[in-house]
Amino acid sequence: MNKPRKLAAGNWKMNGTLAALAELDALLEEGDRDCEVLICPPATLIHPAVARIAGGGIAVGGQDCHAAESGAHTGDLSAAQLADVGADYVIVGHSERRTDHAEDDGAVSAKAAAAHKAGLTAIVCVGETEAQRDSGETLDVIARQLAGSVPEGATAGNTVIAYEPVWAIGTGRTPTTDQIAEVHAALRNALVARFADGAGFRLLYGGSVKPSNAAEIFAIANVDGALVGGASLKAADFGPIVAALDAVG
Repeated sequence: MNKPRKLAAGNWKMNGTLAALAELDALLEEGDRDCEVLICPPATLIHPAVARIAGGGIAVGGQDCHAAESGAHTGDLSAAQLADVGADYVIVGHSERRTDHAEDDGAVSAKAAAAHKAGLTAIVCVGETEAQRDSGETLDVIARQLAGSVPEGATAGNTVIAYEPVWAIGTGRTPTTDQIAEVHAALRNALVARFADGAGFRLLYGGSVKPSNAAEIFAIANVDGALVGGASLKAADFGPIVAALDAVG
């Protein structure tokens, strides 16, 4: 089985207006790559981002979706609506959604299933808090989140797993390479045990990824790319991260 290309995904979170799309131009100028590049801007920018890229080799995704296809859900967007405006991916279960909106594993699984139904690739996020890390619960937390958040019917083609330790997101702190390797190995083993194509799922690391540490992180076994937050907002920062991933082949 051919494994999907490595993936450099940028999560802009609640940042950016139309003017920010100029950053995409610099990324487009870098030309063809062996890895896949994805930008997940705010929902207001998805359609204009798709239009600006115009088949130029960068994918666009959403940052969240509702589990329902339609209905009385003011302020929410369905996976079908994201696909309708050109999105290829959607992030589900990000720690900020789990914390700020009290989303549990069941809700995340339902959103991922909705993404699959709409033809989107779901990026399912898992990760432990600092307290859970310090108390030695990391692998148990990750196993529980993975089991509960990834729906039946997930495949290496429609699902990506992103490990984002909550304590490393936007803090400048990064786990050691051994800590990242341990979690990614556990994720891989769990996926292989559950899914026939578990060896093919892409596993991303996220949490204070930046140009200065990207190459070291991408050299770790079972790290197939990154989910990048703040460093994805500027091409000057995200471009070197993409280049580092491209270099590992």
